[in-house]
Amino acid sequence: MQALGVEQYARLQRLARGYQHRHAQAIKRSSERNPRLGVDALCFQPLPGQHRDGDVGEELVGALITPLSLSLAIVPPPGEAMPAEGQRRLVSLPGGRYPFHAEPIDDETWLWRCPLLDDLSDLDSLQDANRLAQHLLERVMTPAVDNTQEP
Repeated sequence: MQALGVEQYARLQRLARGYQHRHAQAIKRSSERNPRLGVDALCFQPLPGQHRDGDVGEELVGALITPLSLSLAIVPPPGEAMPAEGQRRLVSLPGGRYPFHAEPIDDETWLWRCPLLDDLSDLDSLQDANRLAQHLLERVMTPAVDNTQEP
């Protein structure tokens, strides 16, 4: 996994705080929330197929964890125009194809999100969530093996 630059990490932290702020009331009211978890952007790396060598302007793919769910997320480059809320995008990653939808965070910030798990009640800590996110990204970013072909 390629290391991100300082500005990229700062952008991810701002996105996580913005997501928390936008969804705070819904998270607080939900009976399915895991109170041991917060909102965090984990395991982000440049979206495959982009060759900008750590450029701040590239899309990043990783895991967005909240007290309610774990999602794949693609963070667009700064300044990229926000699509209509709910607009869809099918993205091919090494482990398969994933359907994302556009989700605004605030007037200037947005992301593409693909929900994967909506029950995180079994996670006992942020460390468990981090391990789950790492495992998820390893699977998503590793090419699928086709076992149907004979040698």
